[in-house]
Amino acid sequence: MTFVSLRKVAAAGAVAATLALALTACSGGGAAQTGNGDAKAAGGNGSSGYKIAMITHETPGDTFWDKIRAGAQQAAKDTGVTLTYSNDPQADKQAQLIQTAIDSKVDGIATTLVTPDALAGSVAAAKKAGIPLVGFNSGIDQFKQLGALMYFGSDENLAGNTVGEKLAAEGIKHPLCVIQAAGSVALEARCTGVKEKLAGTENIQVNGSDDSAVVSSLQAKLTQDPSIDAIVTLGAPIALDAIKAQAQDGSKSKLVTFDLNADAAQAIKDGKIEFSIDQQPYVQGYMAVTSLFLYLKNGNDIGGGKAVLTGPSIVDSSNIDKILPFTKKNTR
Repeated sequence: MTFVSLRKVAAAGAVAATLALALTACSGGGAAQTGNGDAKAAGGNGSSGYKIAMITHETPGDTFWDKIRAGAQQAAKDTGVTLTYSNDPQADKQAQLIQTAIDSKVDGIATTLVTPDALAGSVAAAKKAGIPLVGFNSGIDQFKQLGALMYFGSDENLAGNTVGEKLAAEGIKHPLCVIQAAGSVALEARCTGVKEKLAGTENIQVNGSDDSAVVSSLQAKLTQDPSIDAIVTLGAPIALDAIKAQAQDGSKSKLVTFDLNADAAQAIKDGKIEFSIDQQPYVQGYMAVTSLFLYLKNGNDIGGGKAVLTGPSIVDSSNIDKILPFTKKNTR
C-alpha cells in the first residue's frame, strides 16, 4: 500500500501441536493447497477451541498470498485456534465460501473485501448469525459500511499518492499504471492515487493470471507509446513481467511496484526496480486472525473503529539489504 503500531500476541510456553495448512496449488512459489485447508495449532495452554475461517480472493500463482497465509498460520499457532483457509478470485464464489464458513458454524471469519457489493450479502449473513467478521487487505473504505468489526491493511489511495509524489519529484511525466485484476477496488485506488499526484498517469488492464499475456501487452504498449517514462505495477509478479517487457522493447522507462516477493526484492537490489510500496501482507494475515482471537477471548476491539494501517512502507536501495532476507523467509 504511515503505520499504526500493531499489538503482538505472545504465545505462552511450548507449542503443543503442529500446524498443518493445506493450501491451493500456486505457481511461482505458491504453496500447495486444496480448496479448504485446516490449520490446527495449540498455544502453551492447549487449543483455544476457537475455529476461524479465512477467505480471500487469491489468484493461483500470485506469491503475494503466501505471505498472507504465513502470517495467518503463525497467528493460529500462537493463539491455539483452528484455521481454515479458502480462496476464489471470482466474487460470487468468494461470497459462497463465506456462506460455507457460516454454515459450518465457525467462531470467526477473516476475509478480503475486494468486491464489496458482491460480498455485502454474505457479510450481512455472518453478522445475522452472530459470527464476528474482520476485513483485511482490500475494502478499507467499505469495511464499516459492510459491517466488519475491524480492518487491517494499507490505505491504497495514500500509497498511490506516495508513488505519484516520488515519481513527480524525479521528473516523470507519463507513467503507465498496470491493473492486473478487473474490478478490484484496491488496485483502482492505487492508480487513482498515482494520478492525483501525476496527471499524466495512464492505466492499462492486463490479465494477471497469464504472465506471458502481461509481458506481451506491456511490450506492445511500450512500443506503441515511447513517451511512457515509468511503469507502475501493482503486484510483485507483474513487476517481473514488466522487466521482461522492458527488455523486449528496449525501453528506458523506470519501474516501480507495489508489494514484494523474493525475486522482486532481488530486482530492487540489482537496480531493475527502483522501489516498492509494501503493505506488509504477513502482518495483515497475522493481525486478522489474532484480532478475532482477542475479540472472542476478551472482547477486545483493535483500531477504535478505524482501519489499522500496515502500509505504505517504502522499500528501496536504502533498506533492501535489511529487508531482502525476510522476503526469503516469507515474512516480508
